[in-house]
Amino acid sequence: MRSRLARAASLTARVGLLLTLLGALSLLLSGAGSRWDWWDFRTGFVIFRGTLYGGLVAVVVSLAGLVLALLARANNTALLSIGTLVVLAAVAVVPVTHLRAAGRVPPIHDISTDLDDPPRFVAVLPRRQGAPNPAEHGGPALAAQQRAGYPDLGPARFSAPAERVFARAVDVARGLGWEIVAAVPAEGRLEATDRTRWFGFRDDVVVRVRPEGAATRVDVRSVSRVGRSDLGTNARRVRGFVDALREQLTPR
Repeated sequence: MRSRLARAASLTARVGLLLTLLGALSLLLSGAGSRWDWWDFRTGFVIFRGTLYGGLVAVVVSLAGLVLALLARANNTALLSIGTLVVLAAVAVVPVTHLRAAGRVPPIHDISTDLDDPPRFVAVLPRRQGAPNPAEHGGPALAAQQRAGYPDLGPARFSAPAERVFARAVDVARGLGWEIVAAVPAEGRLEATDRTRWFGFRDDVVVRVRPEGAATRVDVRSVSRVGRSDLGTNARRVRGFVDALREQLTPR
């Protein structure tokens, strides 16, 4: 009886490990394939979603293998199942992080520090042709969602002259790895494209620098080309840019 349990435990544990390895591979492919344009981003989402369901199956199978191994007193098989569960937990970090982020932020993809007069795209518009998300701001309804979800976002003001602030803004954008599309000092307009970490989605950014009394005001707008919700990516990008610019312009 115990030998049968041991064989069943070994088979179940191996199946659980195989499912886990396949899940890890599909998770990597979901992002890499979209980033490297092997397939449409929707395909990447389908693979990503399938990885979640496959991971649940792998958890059940691995737990079953662990229980069988404990009943059969097959220590090596039990260790294999435990190791598989550890790998599953590591693999689950990415999808769980995405799901948690989706539940914590408003389902929007256009973030601006000026909701009354959002900075407008010019040079980047040809690159957005055919993109599911428009470049035009969504108006009061979108502004209300942003204010509720990100009440801290607003214009940044600096005592340095606008010319210096703009030059530092360009430096910061390059330092963050953004692709500069246009830098027009006379208009105080900087346009760039950034890519998300996992799927490599292209998001567009416009920075507006202009004098405001004795100070210089900086507004930033970041907009995703695809996806209803950005999972908070654009807000983090805006904050990161402003923080880096502030560090550049703060006397030491």
